[in-house]
Amino acid sequence: MLDLLRDARSVLDLQRALGGDWLPDALPTAADALPDSMSPDLFGALPDPSQDTTLSPYDRIEALVPEDSPLVGMDSLGEIFDWLKDTILTPIDESRINPVLGVGPENADLMVIGEAPGADEDKTGEPFVGRAGQLLNKILEAVNFERSEVYISNILKSRPPGNRDPRPDEVEAHIPILYKQIALVRPKVILAVGKSAGNGLLKKTSSLASLRGKFNDFYGLPLMVTYHPAALLRNPQWKRPTWEDVKLLRTRYDQLVQA
Repeated sequence: MLDLLRDARSVLDLQRALGGDWLPDALPTAADALPDSMSPDLFGALPDPSQDTTLSPYDRIEALVPEDSPLVGMDSLGEIFDWLKDTILTPIDESRINPVLGVGPENADLMVIGEAPGADEDKTGEPFVGRAGQLLNKILEAVNFERSEVYISNILKSRPPGNRDPRPDEVEAHIPILYKQIALVRPKVILAVGKSAGNGLLKKTSSLASLRGKFNDFYGLPLMVTYHPAALLRNPQWKRPTWEDVKLLRTRYDQLVQA
């Protein structure tokens, strides 16, 4: 579908460039094959495919990857990693020890997404391996998930200096990688841990209180936002609301997987 949309854009652009009437009546354009919801507007522009609810969530999310990105033609997580380890997208990529793409089954039904790697993750190249990662494992186990059955990643693939918050330009540089990961893994449910991860995915600037305790729509996928395990280490009183969030997550997961 995404290739069809790109072909349609090319046909329409060429048609406009040559005066608009160069195609014979008998020759259909690529736009003729599009569903009604994706038909060009009065000015010949195609709507944003990420907003087309007739597409699958994974097609909508993959449409967020810029058309000129090398990620567009990649069809495996291994291919993404091979490209990532030799690519500098933003200055923090130059100071990293290891890129941290993600870990877990390539067809996991649950995907956990954090904000950025820390020092332990930078050393090992694996997300959530320090104290916060150990607590994440316990949180998952509390609702009958094994870490080995969950795909775990971050928005940023390189550690920000001093574990500072990601900058908007860094998120913009790295988040297309995450979009491609989601499109390839095809999870049924996403858990975002931490306000930065939730806002980064949902393109909001909301408080964690307004994000958590419910499912947010992420291009057709249910997305739960809860506290980051590192925050729970500093504030144990947040463990109870986190427990309530992951219980809701487990219920929705079971409903979707068993459907």
